[in-house]
Amino acid sequence: MIKPAKQLAGFEWIATSALTVPEQQTLMDDYGITDDVITYVTDKDESANYVYDPENNQQLLIALVPYRLKGEKMRYIARPVGFLIHKGRIFTFNDSNLDFVDKALDKAAVDDEVTTPASFILEALFAFIDSYIPIIKQVTKQRNQLDKQLNRDPKNNMLVDLSNLGQTMTFFFSAVESNSDLFVRIPRTYFGVNNSSYERDQLEDVAIEADQVRRMIENESQVVDRIINTFDSIINNNLNDTMRFLTIWSLTMAVPTIVTGFYGMNVKLPLAGLNDAWLIVVDLSLAAIVWLLLTIKFHHKP
Repeated sequence: MIKPAKQLAGFEWIATSALTVPEQQTLMDDYGITDDVITYVTDKDESANYVYDPENNQQLLIALVPYRLKGEKMRYIARPVGFLIHKGRIFTFNDSNLDFVDKALDKAAVDDEVTTPASFILEALFAFIDSYIPIIKQVTKQRNQLDKQLNRDPKNNMLVDLSNLGQTMTFFFSAVESNSDLFVRIPRTYFGVNNSSYERDQLEDVAIEADQVRRMIENESQVVDRIINTFDSIINNNLNDTMRFLTIWSLTMAVPTIVTGFYGMNVKLPLAGLNDAWLIVVDLSLAAIVWLLLTIKFHHKP
């Protein structure tokens, strides 16, 4: 969708979202945007980046924002949002059609201090970075709940939920690290060199906020990974205990089978003529079982 152009203070803003092929062609025909740029901003796997094209007098900036997978409560990945400064206009590309992105852009558009395309972009970027924080808090809350439940009665579905949180944190850390690298590099680019003092302050705020969010995600990711590793170890230990019990049980059950099988042969055997021979066979089996259990116990004694 291509929204109607909005005239802001000193520049024109054209917002797009979930572009169809005909709409992409409209942008190329009506505004002279190249096919390469359209392909770049509609690539859902694109990483954070900044590209300056002096020949066409345009600047392209890509940032990564959180994106919740459909049908999943706490499974997120990162998706790109694009900004294009082209011939005095600014185009925004919300190809994943995210509501919070539209709200952040609309809020930046009505800010009285936003008077240039650069200040508009930086104001929106600050909001994009902050959009990670509520999700991180939700992850922390759910992680605490799962930790308590797993300590009482661990179940497979809880471990799956915990694993999903770990995957979300992995995606987020990669995305925010990519954003942070971009914000560190921008001051040395055409975008950063030509900024006003206000815009430089904005860029510094965005870089600081991105670094703080990155640290939050890194810490939470480490905690989730440690919990997952702990319960993996517990499960493995429980499995080892179960296998040890089954092994010992199978060995003890094998003893009477061997003894009774021996005395079940149709040949002349010792004690076979006694009336209470079966009791002797049972006693031999029990004695062999006790001897086997004691041997196993003392053999594994630390």
